[in-house]
Amino acid sequence: MRTTRHDAAASSPTALQWLRYAFGARLPRDLSAWVLSDTTRPGWVRRHVARSLVQLSPLVVACLAVVPVGMAYRLTAALGGVLVGLMYSMAFMVETTEHRVAKAGYPAGTAARLREERAERRRTARVEERFPYRAGGSGSFD
Repeated sequence: MRTTRHDAAASSPTALQWLRYAFGARLPRDLSAWVLSDTTRPGWVRRHVARSLVQLSPLVVACLAVVPVGMAYRLTAALGGVLVGLMYSMAFMVETTEHRVAKAGYPAGTAARLREERAERRRTARVEERFPYRAGGSGSFD
């Protein structure tokens, strides 16, 4: 199991690897740091939604091309399928990203811990920005 964070900029998946990754496949071991970075750095929710839309694309194609009814019904079915799929995807977003990180070889909970640490650093920076007299630990709230 991997327990350290490496430089994710060193390598990234090819287009075919990313497509397989979007559908749930495991990436090669040398891309483990990229997976951790993908699921923890800012914008991870947006990337999760993008992967979900890729997963839902066969449904949209099937609804628009195969279903033998009028185009209005096909569009409605495709849109309804996408909305329900995105609802479930967002409901299980944290669990899905944790599963991706675990498949990459990191301990369970790593992604959530890293995101929480970043959020805590941001909160601390905002407090220090709002109350500059406390910079460096000086001052008091008394």
